[in-house]
Amino acid sequence: MPPYAPLSTGGGPAGPEPGAHAGNGDGGAGARRGHGPSGLKLAVVIAFALAVVQLVVVIAFAWPNARTAPHDVPVVLAGQSQAVAAVDDHMAKAKPGAFDTTVLEDEKAAREAILDRDAYAAIVADPAGPKVLVSSAASAAVTAAFTQIAGEIEQRSGKPVTVDDVRAAPERDPRGAAFSSSLLPLILTGLIGGILIALKVTGLRNRLVAAATFAVAAGLCTTAVVHGWIGALDGDYLAEASAVGLVVFAITVTMAGLGTALGHRGTGLGVVTVLLLGNPLSGVSTAPEMLPEPWGALGQWLPPGSGASLLRSTSFFDGAGSTGPLAVLLAWASLGLTLLVVANARAGRAKHLTAVR
Repeated sequence: MPPYAPLSTGGGPAGPEPGAHAGNGDGGAGARRGHGPSGLKLAVVIAFALAVVQLVVVIAFAWPNARTAPHDVPVVLAGQSQAVAAVDDHMAKAKPGAFDTTVLEDEKAAREAILDRDAYAAIVADPAGPKVLVSSAASAAVTAAFTQIAGEIEQRSGKPVTVDDVRAAPERDPRGAAFSSSLLPLILTGLIGGILIALKVTGLRNRLVAAATFAVAAGLCTTAVVHGWIGALDGDYLAEASAVGLVVFAITVTMAGLGTALGHRGTGLGVVTVLLLGNPLSGVSTAPEMLPEPWGALGQWLPPGSGASLLRSTSFFDGAGSTGPLAVLLAWASLGLTLLVVANARAGRAKHLTAVR
């Protein structure tokens, strides 16, 4: 017998039977590990899926910015009826569909409309000379557009036009760039916090405590930086911190609820809704009315858009115009809480059935 021949005890061949495969055929271990034809097919499918996701992300972030223009921006016309009618006619012809105009009696009413967040800007037909009222705190983009309109009116009328910033943005953030940039970190940390709570924290009470504690800490710390150090906010600190905390809580508890109740599918749905749709459609860097219709309005029904509007109203306008955004955020928070309660009850029933068996 050769020195390395396989030993046999008579119970059958020591090696594989003739014609048997070692495991590289279809359905074998190699295929199960992703090395066979089925593994190659899966790799190609994943690659194309990633390309589609990338395309959606590019469109979601780039398209709104590429199509930024006024769409039914609420503005006020005030003053003498003949002069107001002439200005309204000029604006309608120069930029059709750009502005949604409301006629008020005088400059005082126009200022109140801007401070109440019923309008972004106003044109006052004053006998002493036309006047344009803007609010850079409400929207730097709309302010720039109306500054240009003021120049056009001056050329047409031959009279100097005064531009008055009724509610200016903070001195250290005159164009609102820092304010706009502060929204994305809130979205990302809210998403991450919700996913971690769903994965690592067990029990309804513990998840709620984690989400609430994170929201309170984020509100206080983030506002201290954005308000005190960066200077992008200049309202009441505690009111701003409450607004920031509510934004973080709404996103965090929604993600935690989706992840707990629906697993990976819920997490993916939350990321798509809040980040891929909510962030670019928030209109925080311009105004919701500057985005293509109806996407600007849709963005205000999502946490990023409603959160930006709530924080802007809270910091710059003493809470004016905050009712709608506040209701939207509370609705999202309620959805997340409901999902957490349902998932907890379902887990409890499953545990009880397991114990009975």
